[in-house]
Amino acid sequence: MLADSYGRVATDLRVSLTDRCNLRCTYCMPPEGLEWLPKPELLTDDELLRLIRIGVTRLGITEVRFTGGEPLLRRGLVDIVSRTTALSPRPHTALTTNAIGLARTASALAEAGLDRVNVSLDTLRPDVFETLARRRRLDDVLAGLAAAADAGLTPVKVNAVLMRGVNDREAPELLRHCIAHGYELRFIEQMPLDAQHGWRRDTMITADEILRLLEGEFELVPADADTRGSAPAELFHVRGEAFPDGSPATVGVIGSVTRPFCGACDRVRLTADGQVRNCLFAREESDLRSLLRGGATDEEIAAGWRAAVAGKRPGHGIDDPSFLQPARPMSAIGG
Repeated sequence: MLADSYGRVATDLRVSLTDRCNLRCTYCMPPEGLEWLPKPELLTDDELLRLIRIGVTRLGITEVRFTGGEPLLRRGLVDIVSRTTALSPRPHTALTTNAIGLARTASALAEAGLDRVNVSLDTLRPDVFETLARRRRLDDVLAGLAAAADAGLTPVKVNAVLMRGVNDREAPELLRHCIAHGYELRFIEQMPLDAQHGWRRDTMITADEILRLLEGEFELVPADADTRGSAPAELFHVRGEAFPDGSPATVGVIGSVTRPFCGACDRVRLTADGQVRNCLFAREESDLRSLLRGGATDEEIAAGWRAAVAGKRPGHGIDDPSFLQPARPMSAIGG
């Protein structure tokens, strides 16, 4: 198992396929983008699949989530998914994406065995989308969402980040849209993972504020906390509302900063260049790429991976005065 000294066991592997992205979201990177990782530093498909196989067959990984950057930009994505779902035991697979290009690939990904998708959607207004993402691609995102649902990549989950003075008043509108289309909406607090290091605790919109914005128009009933487990989202039933299939409508709030869930965390991250991160906010990484390329056996790689997770800290420490933002931004870490 991938266990740490606090009794937590990592079973959810987040795999970054690339640090590149075709959007320039203000809470992630500057308008000009970033200096991307050189291709020789990236794991090849075979190297990536070897690590996933070791994680699944030797270390107890039961879920693999493909992330980025934007994972749809990775050539060979469909084959990577197919080879992952062919493993025994078969891991549950998911994809976190901005959905640009998903309309073209949703069916192929479903046929490859992908179970579901998480799609980033912060606004339904084209002008606000362009302000936030610095691209005019809202129609592509909405088309990708619809294609995912049609392909059976369900439940389709939507991730939204509210930015003060930009899209913060759209929370009820986003929830109505997602309920009407059968998508499960999750609001996420803005996190200190932007490349510009411009995040400030006193300007972010907190989980409490998000709930107040929603409660102005909806009655929210907390779901049973006993069933939450390691899920990052606090789930609420939206009283009087239902999804198109007749099931009760829900909304989630992920308070990564103000309502941390570190004590139940079961995640471990693998960057596109083969580094293990035992926390999204960690400043330390453990190099598996060198082991891969240095001729290490599967067991030697597994041992290095176990050691990386064993040193996980009890929490992300954002409230600690000594907290320093990770050097890598979210696009290079993989969510």
